[in-house]
Amino acid sequence: MELRTYILIDSMQPQYAALTGMLLKGDVPVEGMAELFVELAPASEVYEFLDVALKTTDVRPGTLSVEREFGSLEIHAPFQEAVRVAGQAALARFNLSEHDRRKPEIASIKMITNVDAYEAQLVNQSSRGGLLLRGQTLCVLEVAPASYVMLAANEAEKAAHITLVHYQSSGRFGRLYLSGSESEVKVAREAAVQAINSLSGQGK
Repeated sequence: MELRTYILIDSMQPQYAALTGMLLKGDVPVEGMAELFVELAPASEVYEFLDVALKTTDVRPGTLSVEREFGSLEIHAPFQEAVRVAGQAALARFNLSEHDRRKPEIASIKMITNVDAYEAQLVNQSSRGGLLLRGQTLCVLEVAPASYVMLAANEAEKAAHITLVHYQSSGRFGRLYLSGSESEVKVAREAAVQAINSLSGQGK
């Protein structure tokens, strides 16, 4: 079995939690909760993984998805320890540890300062988070595997006063869209990059 993604988020930030709650299809998380997101192959292994996690501690499922190649799940709870223990128990069932996950990579980072009003409107049409405004700085960060962008989004919001415009956590690359003043966006960008680069894992 391949552990493609294993992400533990210690405390969901307000904007990140609100946007994630809109994107998930199961139980809705709220800010301050801890969260675990897992992606596995073969896809159907997620059923047993979730079964073990739910029977280990008091955690709630936010999503369960089985696609052609990968299966993914999300669990959350008010207490970080409950999420951590549930995840570790499920990993142990498969003789895995979080260090067996695929190590994430930063694919690209783009910064656009003094955003034009028309470009802002086009970005806003496809986003589900906060609004990008004319004159702000926009940062677009791409990560692989895609779902690691969730950690990047949460850590960016922790570090700086920015607007979480959107994140896309599926596909070949995950994309994070942040906006705000140039100085605040730079701080958020560095926090996101550091969070991704600090994770242990296996190569491709």
